[in-house]
Amino acid sequence: MIEFGLNNYRMRQLNKELIMSLLWREKVVTKSLLARLTDLTIPAVSNILQELLTEGAICHSEVKLSNRGIASGSYILPENNTMTLCLNVTPTAIESQLVDHQLSAVGDLSTSIINVPTPQALLDAIVQEHTKCQVMFKNKKIRLAIAIHGQVDPETGVSQNMPQAPWKEHIEIKYLLEERLKCPVMIDNDCIMLALAEKWQGQNEKKDFCVINVDYGIGSSFVINNVIYRGSLYGSGQIGHTIVNPDGRACSCGRYGCLETIASLNAIKKQLRIVIKTNPGIQFSRVDDMNTNHLIELWNQKVPIVHQLVEEGANAIGISLYNLLNILNINQIWFYGRSCKFGRKWLEMITRHVLVNPFDPENNIKKNATKIEFGQLTRQQQIMGIAYLYVEENLVKFRTGL
Repeated sequence: MIEFGLNNYRMRQLNKELIMSLLWREKVVTKSLLARLTDLTIPAVSNILQELLTEGAICHSEVKLSNRGIASGSYILPENNTMTLCLNVTPTAIESQLVDHQLSAVGDLSTSIINVPTPQALLDAIVQEHTKCQVMFKNKKIRLAIAIHGQVDPETGVSQNMPQAPWKEHIEIKYLLEERLKCPVMIDNDCIMLALAEKWQGQNEKKDFCVINVDYGIGSSFVINNVIYRGSLYGSGQIGHTIVNPDGRACSCGRYGCLETIASLNAIKKQLRIVIKTNPGIQFSRVDDMNTNHLIELWNQKVPIVHQLVEEGANAIGISLYNLLNILNINQIWFYGRSCKFGRKWLEMITRHVLVNPFDPENNIKKNATKIEFGQLTRQQQIMGIAYLYVEENLVKFRTGL
């Protein structure tokens, strides 16, 4: 039988979830702050906090956040909570950031360049990163949160497809690492990492938004009603594989004319190399080993062919976004990735295609216009975003009562 409405127990669980969400975001809270943010009464907040204290989900601190009136201290997350090692993993590099029990950064973000010809070599490189942290904090338990480019099944922890890797087979990353390290492991796509970072660390007033990562590939992730939307097969956000030209170039996914074949950094560099090699009159150094920094340098030098290729890519992104927004009607989009180094002009090339929503009344266009901006989070904050997989898993328990 389906139950309609909320009974007192369900309402209390939802309020506990809300208060825990605020604690994860604010790190330290008082009763008065929680009452103000939740619109609950002080007695109601007190009862919920007492339940959470009894369950061991939070701790009381004597630290007062205000000198006004009678203060009863503040509330924090337990210090005995596990530390989390956040990793962003590609076949060529691992970015690593350790966070403490309340997901605050411990130390600086680091990057290790790796050469991994096999899945086993990749797993060895991840184990090495974990071991380095465990040696530094011998008396602490350190779990793993891993962001991986490509298609990931977060339920099983399997990397199903990792572009640029020299292998094609699936990797059971979660199972294999948990067997070796004897610690919890969670993995998801790197665009999910960015969406979680924006949701928990960004200054987002809207419950619906999208992050788009334009780098060597193009990916996206959607937050709808404050929940990450993954789809039943965990393949949502594959904007890079939307077809913009059915007769276009071959894509790594096996189809033709995908957005990635026009607008990704790999595609632009590839096309630039072809143009240079087939036009003897164009003189460029470092044709074969051209990297992203070199491409950005040519863009800043206003080299015509570079501007043409970058503009073609930006236009393709803009048209794809226009079609996407007509379906989802999301009013906030954040751009991340190294393509953001093309700067404001590149972003304007994209936004000119999507500034007007055809379904908005004319007098509401300015008020409801989609906001498209560069993401404001630091790279350290972006990498820390993947740790919030554990927070969201924990909050689901309050929501479901399990």
